[in-house]
Amino acid sequence: MSLLARSSFIIKMRHIINARYLNYVQGQEPEPKIREYFYYIDHQGMLFLDDSKMKNFTSCFKEKKFLEFFFKRIRLNRTGRYENEFPYISLCGRERNYIRCDDVPIVYTHLITQNDDYLTYGYAGDLLKIKFEPNKIYMLPNTGRVYHPAEEKFGGIGLVRSKLAIELSKNFEFHNGENQSPTHFNWKETNNRIDQDWFFDTIRKHNIRIKVNPD
Repeated sequence: MSLLARSSFIIKMRHIINARYLNYVQGQEPEPKIREYFYYIDHQGMLFLDDSKMKNFTSCFKEKKFLEFFFKRIRLNRTGRYENEFPYISLCGRERNYIRCDDVPIVYTHLITQNDDYLTYGYAGDLLKIKFEPNKIYMLPNTGRVYHPAEEKFGGIGLVRSKLAIELSKNFEFHNGENQSPTHFNWKETNNRIDQDWFFDTIRKHNIRIKVNPD
């Protein structure tokens, strides 16, 4: 079996195993007038129904107002339901929208300038953004993934989409060696010493699960 065929088979089996283990029905009513839905956010920050067979640009949600509404309401799942399988939730009226992710739910997709610099997320343009902090752009050495702070309600950590991360990584300096996290980040003629503590402090504070194995 070729590597591509093996990878496809493994992905298919994981989907089957997860579907059996999770045992949910989209729109189920655990109690009167409460409906539950289940979503997935990939490492590019795109939002899908969790049980979608194909997860690509064609099948992701694209309506900006819906995405703004959905993402602004994301929280850590502390409901006592599906907490291990879906560690995040977006509460929309009587709907409970449970979320699992490839990594974390907030994925920064673009860097824009509006007087200050901002990172946008959720594919809602500038409707969803956070001020860019160049001294807190952190790269995890074993995966190469790049992170930036997010609002506390989201768990405090956002992932930088790979395309944007590649661009930003050109500004890293590695004073402790290439196999360690970068120590400095050059941004707009300023050499910023990177805060090496915020990332793991935030993981401990909110008990966040970060992807620690390389793709």
